[in-house]
Amino acid sequence: MFTSSFSRLLLVLPVCAALLACSSRTQTAASPAAAASGRVSPASGDSSVASDSSSWLQVDSAGRTASLNMLVTRKPGAPSALINGFRAGEARIIIPVGWTVKWNWRSTDSTAPHSLVVMVQREKVPLEGGRPSFSNAMTRMVTEGLRPGEIDQSTFEAEEAGWYWMMCGVPGHALEGEWLELRVDPEANTARVEIKKKT
Repeated sequence: MFTSSFSRLLLVLPVCAALLACSSRTQTAASPAAAASGRVSPASGDSSVASDSSSWLQVDSAGRTASLNMLVTRKPGAPSALINGFRAGEARIIIPVGWTVKWNWRSTDSTAPHSLVVMVQREKVPLEGGRPSFSNAMTRMVTEGLRPGEIDQSTFEAEEAGWYWMMCGVPGHALEGEWLELRVDPEANTARVEIKKKT
């Protein structure tokens, strides 16, 4: 009796292992920062994400161009400056591979200089901005920052799929939360903004 049950168990185990392996392949890929922090990037139907046809993103599908109006502000007592009202990855910008991204950037924070640079996501947010992931995907004076009222414009091609930070390059600012996520998505057919619902 025991031998018969044990034999059946040995036959069932490989099937269970195969099913588990297949189911893990269908999970949504997480950004490196999300995986390291235990946050999983939600699927498009996940209730923790709200799609936002934001006023700060204009899409030209025919021209394969996404134009962003980026505004840095700071609320009293906030742990970091905000980019378009968000911090620490609360907003995710999705861009199809091969699209052109244009941004108009401006800061109204009178307490500190700021900048913006696109960098590949790793396990930890870097101390300061460095070389951008795409040619020209940065403001002037990345580590020094631009003063309040200064503006900057940039245009770059999102030529490689992956997870990126759109972060302030001034030392310590991104660590405090001054960053948004950028996903260059090979499966996206248009640009969009996803806003993570605050819990």
